Amino acid sequence: MEIKVINISGEETGAKVQLPESIFGVEPNDHAIYLDVKQYLANKRHGTHKAKHRGEVSGSTRKIRKQKGTGAARAGSIKNPIFRGGGRIFGPTPRDYSFKLNKKLKKLARRSALSYKASENNVVVLDAVQFDSAKTKNYINLINALNIADERTLLLLPEADKNIYLSSRNLKKAKVLVAKDVNTYELMKASKLLLTEDSVKSLEESLAN
Repeated sequence: MEIKVINISGEETGAKVQLPESIFGVEPNDHAIYLDVKQYLANKRHGTHKAKHRGEVSGSTRKIRKQKGTGAARAGSIKNPIFRGGGRIFGPTPRDYSFKLNKKLKKLARRSALSYKASENNVVVLDAVQFDSAKTKNYINLINALNIADERTLLLLPEADKNIYLSSRNLKKAKVLVAKDVNTYELMKASKLLLTEDSVKSLEESLAN
């Protein structure tokens, strides 16, 4: 797939870049995308939820009434879950939500997400992106020049750039990542994918079979 290259002012440079069919032209696998997004969100969960059961709440273990003859149900402790202030029945306990996925499946999910973006014409290729200083205005000028100020954007760079990252950090709909570290969740969440010529090569290297 061939796409025109533009500069940060939104003007065509006259150059074109070939998006690799093996990355941007595969048959999307929706289930692979689902699993990779599910794993990403699961890995972000801390799993520190905790409720006290009857062995952990404070209170006496004295038998509060005799076993028989009262007409009421037997009760052995004030910490019984049926009483106010008692323990929680089947309450949440700390756990690890993470699970494993094969590397090939994760690569397939990312290639599928990239192919969706390409097929929907939501990929923009820039010749280069570079800011002299870390100012939010710099990134705002970029997305205004590209007429995507109202879109949720994901900019993939060939390598980390502090000025670009800091310039985008205050914008809710802007995200900047290094191309080799991109994940399926961020790809699917963004409505416009911004690439540079070098980041296209980086994606091809990292997502190759």
